[in-house]
Amino acid sequence: MSDKKVASKINFEEGLKELENLVADLESEQFSLDDSLKKFETGVKLFKNCKDKLDKAEKKISQLNESLKEESL
Repeated sequence: MSDKKVASKINFEEGLKELENLVADLESEQFSLDDSLKKFETGVKLFKNCKDKLDKAEKKISQLNESLKEESL
């Protein structure tokens, strides 16, 4: 999977699973410095993608809660 696809096409659950797999790979196997850096870079992109999706979900929940408060007034 290319880095662009990692950043834009993957959902939160898939991104989290990919990130967990990447961490497990880095912890259990020995890679060259270049390969390790590539995997780390992919991990950073996955993390940012997951964080962005989580932030958007939290914002939407907050907006929905605010709309409920307004309706109950």
